[in-house]
Amino acid sequence: MTPPVFYFDDTDVDVGAECTVVGAEAHHATVVRRLRRGEVVVLTDGQGTALEAMVVAADRHVLRCVVSARRTEPKPALQLTVVQAIPKGDRGDLAVELLTEIGVSSIVPWAAARSVSRWSGAKAERGQQRWQKGAREAAKQSRRIWWPTVEPMHDGTAVAQRIKDAEAAYVLDAAASNPLSALSADPIAGASSDVVLVVGPEGGITDAEAEQFADAGATSARLGPTVLRSSSAGVVAATMILSQRWW
Repeated sequence: MTPPVFYFDDTDVDVGAECTVVGAEAHHATVVRRLRRGEVVVLTDGQGTALEAMVVAADRHVLRCVVSARRTEPKPALQLTVVQAIPKGDRGDLAVELLTEIGVSSIVPWAAARSVSRWSGAKAERGQQRWQKGAREAAKQSRRIWWPTVEPMHDGTAVAQRIKDAEAAYVLDAAASNPLSALSADPIAGASSDVVLVVGPEGGITDAEAEQFADAGATSARLGPTVLRSSSAGVVAATMILSQRWW
């Protein structure tokens, strides 16, 4: 089994030196995971640097480790941003967890016209924070060294701008004529390093939204013969796009 991963922001530590983890991460390591002296952990800043370290002392408030190795991973060549229309209930939390586990780079909550759940005012900030926490926990669980960002909620205009700035962009639409599998496998699309994927709400995107995103440069694409939930469609589509770089 691979060593568990914990957040540690001060990764500028030499091999052989001691480092100390405190607070919530120390509590999780010692109380929840019950780590003890002699066990190995990975400490990461979520920005590509990781320390492999051995635990030398542990209690519920402090985890002390000695660094045995330090590594830096380059930023993934494909930066995939998923614009996720805010689903109802806790389905958004599930989508964020799974998108993080498969390797997306950024998640953008989108207030689509037909979104059942509405974030406004303080609720928007709380929603972003909840998604950020879910992404952080999922990143640790999936042993990621580069962690995704969860951005503030976007409206349609902001999403259109993200599409304009991207090298390639796709909007999921069950009625689209082109399958995503063919579009994302295109040599030109495969060479893109900044890709945006837009996932609509339970009721689908409106004609106005579809036109706005098409004018910004997005291509409509379907997944297959069935219609998936908003919270699962993005995960399937993102996996298809990322798989073009995995193998």
